[in-house]
Amino acid sequence: MLNKSLGQKLAAVGLSGLLAIFAAACGAGKKAPDGGQAIKIGVNAEMTGPVSSFGMSSANAMKLAAKQINSSGGALGRQLQLVFADNKSEPAEAAAAATKLIAQDKVAAVLGPLISSTTLACTKIAQDRKIPLLTPSATNPAVTVQNGKTLEYVFRSCFIDDFMGGLMADFAQNSLKAKTAALFIDSASDLSKSTAGIFEAFFVKNGGKIVSKEAYLAKDTDFKATLTKIKAVNPDVIFVPGNYQEAGMIVKQARELDLLQPIVGVDAWDSPKLFDIGGAAALNNTYYPGHYSPDDTRPEVQKFVKEYKEEYGVVPDTQAVLGYDSVFVLVDAIKRAGSDDPEKIRGALAATKGLRTVSGVITLDDSHNPIKGAVINENKEGKVTFRERVDPNP
Repeated sequence: MLNKSLGQKLAAVGLSGLLAIFAAACGAGKKAPDGGQAIKIGVNAEMTGPVSSFGMSSANAMKLAAKQINSSGGALGRQLQLVFADNKSEPAEAAAAATKLIAQDKVAAVLGPLISSTTLACTKIAQDRKIPLLTPSATNPAVTVQNGKTLEYVFRSCFIDDFMGGLMADFAQNSLKAKTAALFIDSASDLSKSTAGIFEAFFVKNGGKIVSKEAYLAKDTDFKATLTKIKAVNPDVIFVPGNYQEAGMIVKQARELDLLQPIVGVDAWDSPKLFDIGGAAALNNTYYPGHYSPDDTRPEVQKFVKEYKEEYGVVPDTQAVLGYDSVFVLVDAIKRAGSDDPEKIRGALAATKGLRTVSGVITLDDSHNPIKGAVINENKEGKVTFRERVDPNP
């Protein structure tokens, strides 16, 4: 999701150059003003590979956060030193990067990785080494809870996949005034099924009725027979918890059948290709959740957008916001711990409560997942627009 022109500029600089820039900008090797050593924080990021845009965007925002914190006196009177390691967007490389940051660089905590597959490769290392790991954007529930138990040293500052089901049910009922809903699920996706289950539970709990449950398989292309069934029961809203490829085709074919109800989805709809597939007109009156919108008028959002644009010349994307917030979540814990001792940081992270960040006010629950709101994006006339903020209704 990194701005293309910025990505090209970063690519031109080269990874080694970037790492050097990051190190220089983030206080590498410097001592704090009081003579104490800087607090070393590892960053295990997808700097190259298939999702390198995530890593570059997040790293830029982390660098900005560290710069701002250091210019304000640092944490505990000491400067922050971000130590970057490229995991190449691969689980094995992510595990190697985590080991290096912990064993060789002796960091107090690790931010990242950013995606679920690479983060899952690092959770055992964090547990075994007893070093806190905070991922800014890995949404798989198994990142923090495995075999029914919360991992002591693993945390995240983004909402999880299942959260989106409750969020969109709340939005459908309270903002769209829907009383009935149809579910159209990717039956090959555990995420789609799980999210739909949460949507149904919330929707029914709050007085709604599910009038249709239908399924498709990823890579299907003809949905009209099933959509005709849904049209027959005339739901107030249709929930499609799939990715942008099938969602775009479903919306397009629904409109061709004069199925004009609001259609709501999940964050996997977030792709410029959605409009190419579904068409701008068909996608009117469709909605999906996100972590952030630059059009959100909250002061903390507008302040961050301004400062990021001044630093990099582009509007920050979602990964930038989540990376930026993760630094402040960790530093808040370090300050409350009164120490950079990993065990004390772990305890303070677990007690995070009411922390105001750009993406929302964060309180970590017993599963080390944040309880916080999200934004609802509305597709309107070929553009993604900010509709509103929605907070969870547990």
